[in-house]
Amino acid sequence: MDIDDDDFFTNLDQSGRVANNNAFQERLRQAPRDDDGAEILDAPPFMLEEEEETPLQQLIRHWMNERHSPDILPNEGELLAGLLDHIRSQSETVQLLRTDPSSSEEEHFRIMLVQTEVERVKFIVRSYLRTRLFKIEKFARYIMTNPEVQQRLSESEVEHARRFARLTDQHFYHSVLQSLPETQQTLDDQPPFVPSMVTEPDKARAVFVLARQDCPPVRLPDGSALDMRKGHISLTLYSVVEQLIARGEVELV
Repeated sequence: MDIDDDDFFTNLDQSGRVANNNAFQERLRQAPRDDDGAEILDAPPFMLEEEEETPLQQLIRHWMNERHSPDILPNEGELLAGLLDHIRSQSETVQLLRTDPSSSEEEHFRIMLVQTEVERVKFIVRSYLRTRLFKIEKFARYIMTNPEVQQRLSESEVEHARRFARLTDQHFYHSVLQSLPETQQTLDDQPPFVPSMVTEPDKARAVFVLARQDCPPVRLPDGSALDMRKGHISLTLYSVVEQLIARGEVELV
């Protein structure tokens, strides 16, 4: 009988359906349970493939890394510039459609959704920039004495750190330092057994990291090795995973 025939399902006898149902129930009873130790086949290759990150997803990852990192990370100027251009064009389009009298109610609803998404992206951009600005002002003197850190910043960020460090030095000098002996009027003294007067990032701070891929083992301070597989979350020192973060193999959470 042809399966495309309209009478195919109506002509099935009751016994055939019962027999098929019983056979299915028997296979169900004999199927291994999840806790029987049965071997689980690997997922097909197409299920393991990752979709390429969108610019917004990249920004969110860099934003979270910047918020949770004790050190200041490299500036993502090109990514920000592309997103800001996209936001600007989207905002202009939204304004044109909002003022168009021929727009329908459904189109106005879609415009509201687009505008909400634009505001969400603006919030992330502002938060990312505020986080970097906070770190630049906190570590201004450290940045100006460390050329390697300056390479992570944009020209405007380096200039802001320079001005902020100069204003801070002038404020401390006129407020306190000018009244001290000449040998104690500097802010970069490093006497023995005394913490540095220059505020530096605390790279010994513990952070949570999520492995974005299988990572090579990293050495912990106690000499043991930390092996992070894809999707694994670890709590460790920032200094241990600093290079993995720079290479994009892990992200802070």
